[in-house]
Amino acid sequence: MPPAFDTRALLQLKSPAMHSVYAKIKSVADTRTTVLLLGETGTGKGILTKLLHELSQRRSKPFVSFYCGAVPESLLESELFGHEKGAFTGAHKRHLGKFELAENGTLFLDEIGTISLASQLKLLKVLQERSFQRVGGEQEISADVRIIAATNHDLEEQCNQGSFRKDLYYRLNVFPVFVPPLRERKEDILALAEYFLDQLNALYGKCIQGLQTRVASALLDYAWPGNIRELENLIERAYLLEQSPEIAPQSLPAELFDQRPPSLTEVPVDITQPLANVRTAAVQQAELTYLRCLLAANQGRIDRSAARAGVSVRQLYNLMHKYHLDKETFKDNPDRASQENSFSF
Repeated sequence: MPPAFDTRALLQLKSPAMHSVYAKIKSVADTRTTVLLLGETGTGKGILTKLLHELSQRRSKPFVSFYCGAVPESLLESELFGHEKGAFTGAHKRHLGKFELAENGTLFLDEIGTISLASQLKLLKVLQERSFQRVGGEQEISADVRIIAATNHDLEEQCNQGSFRKDLYYRLNVFPVFVPPLRERKEDILALAEYFLDQLNALYGKCIQGLQTRVASALLDYAWPGNIRELENLIERAYLLEQSPEIAPQSLPAELFDQRPPSLTEVPVDITQPLANVRTAAVQQAELTYLRCLLAANQGRIDRSAARAGVSVRQLYNLMHKYHLDKETFKDNPDRASQENSFSF
């Protein structure tokens, strides 16, 4: 395995979108404010969490990461808050939970949208009262912990559906930071590829200096549904196969070179029409294409789509009504999202 993608990689990023994210991270890092990181899987939310901790006054204290989706519901409370000996069958000794282990430091709750309503209520109590009890215990334990949560779910939509508590959402959503997918920050693709090559060279001792032109072009054209994680894995595989000083097409999957983003079809120009009519038609075509790409990229999530477009939720709904677009059409359809978001403007 190559060295983990770490905070040093953030220095390689060149896109304005990630510079904006980095600025937000710096502005909130040295506070105790709760941060909610939003974005697709593999965009680097975990690395940004570590950066938040490293830039904070808690940097010398523990950083504890907990993936909520990997723990059965029956064990979640014990993992978060700990348990006393004899609290339940199999509890042969006292167990310290993540909150206790992260005391005075940072606790990262990844994929927070996967926990049950019952667990959400217990977590809300800790955030409100800043104290908790171990399972089977009576002692009230202080919780001086900075919380950072992350999710690739639309928590606001989950609130509307009744699967996520609104009061907990408001507690977590104090300082939201949206991390854009890799396909929307193409300036970062080659910089990250070079970073991964440098890491692999240091680990394995080969001297691969870069990418052949055709490879670089293919990486820029690809939609990256798996984001940075997919890019990292692809570069590692190519590195291990490559025998020349540069990564060549033969070391990468053939399908990477078969995909090219479709070009945006131009609006037909009818010179028998007044200029105003032609201009209106062109604007409407651009709006429709933009909305389809936007909703596909965000899988129909209205609040996130509106934020990305810089309009209110009501304005977005009005535009969708104008062009007869239904958000359900774009939900849970990653293939369509990858394809439609490849359009450039």
